[in-house]
Amino acid sequence: MPEVRVEGAAKAYGAVRALQDVSLTVNAGEYLCIVGPSGCGKTTLIKTIAGIVKPDAGEVYIEEEAATALPIEERGVGYVFQEIALFPHMNSYDNVSYGLMVKGATPRERESPVEEMLYMMGLEGYATLYPRELSGGARQKTAISRTLVSGSTLLLLDEPLGALDLKVRTSLRYELRKLVKDLNLTAIHVTHDQEEALSISDRIVVMKAGRIVEVGPPQEMYLNPRELFTAKFLGEANFFTGTVKTCTDHVEVAVNGSTLMAEDREETPLRGGERCVLAIRPEFVELVNDSVGGNTWECTVTSASFVGDHFRYELRASNGEVILSKAAVRGDAAGFAAGDKVFAALPEERLLTFRYPEEGLEKALNLE
Repeated sequence: MPEVRVEGAAKAYGAVRALQDVSLTVNAGEYLCIVGPSGCGKTTLIKTIAGIVKPDAGEVYIEEEAATALPIEERGVGYVFQEIALFPHMNSYDNVSYGLMVKGATPRERESPVEEMLYMMGLEGYATLYPRELSGGARQKTAISRTLVSGSTLLLLDEPLGALDLKVRTSLRYELRKLVKDLNLTAIHVTHDQEEALSISDRIVVMKAGRIVEVGPPQEMYLNPRELFTAKFLGEANFFTGTVKTCTDHVEVAVNGSTLMAEDREETPLRGGERCVLAIRPEFVELVNDSVGGNTWECTVTSASFVGDHFRYELRASNGEVILSKAAVRGDAAGFAAGDKVFAALPEERLLTFRYPEEGLEKALNLE
């Protein structure tokens, strides 16, 4: 279970700065997910850890050993790509045993670890099948098995489930996490799927434009992000720009002619007269038929969609603000329809407060 440490990593491709002074510690035995928009540097970061990319500056340490100059084969790293690069002329057994064969293991020496890995991955019945005969999920399991059977204790996963359909992807991500924990591995998993990262990681790294924006446990990152971009990128959120009217234990904020009360956060204490941003997740916006007191805005439903386990509503408040709400489906309740008048309750304990960003809200939330 190696610890991985990156210190001040930088990498540029011409004018594109893929990594900018990136520092990160991955704890031994941790399952860490890296997320961010396309081109943010997440793949460059794990390729730097693997030794596939040489940084222009900075250092990589694996188990406290300087690894920046080490070739990939000396780092104890297993790398799984999104593209399932199996040898088409080899069956599953031979694909999985390939790494051991390259290391000089005899057929007898390869037999036990390969069979054990196939069994652990639920592939024991697929040993004689060729990649063209396997489903997408089975092919990716075979690729992961080939990576692990060589004894790598650091697993680097570069969007390994991205090419699979939703149901297979959802099932396999939990299998991946269980495998990592059962084998006492350290895993760094790059994904574009925020739900995937939230559901399987011990911690999440959010990146933007070659930099790390925020790192933390998934529940904390979702419910109480420190940065506006994290609130925007992980899941969905409503954002309201306002001005602080009063600030004691709670913050009173003027928003487009209305007033909202929110709890002041220690990490971003606000002052009277200061511009700020309030954010709230759509699932915490409750729609009711009557005003229930403070933090309730009269709205018109502009769009209503049924999305299986919840209704998704787009609303326009009487003060002009646009709100997204998600309401869980309960029994045979029909929900609201476009044109309905409703009240949106915004619980103050669910409203997150942020200082207004110097670069402006649009740029702070931009995915570029």
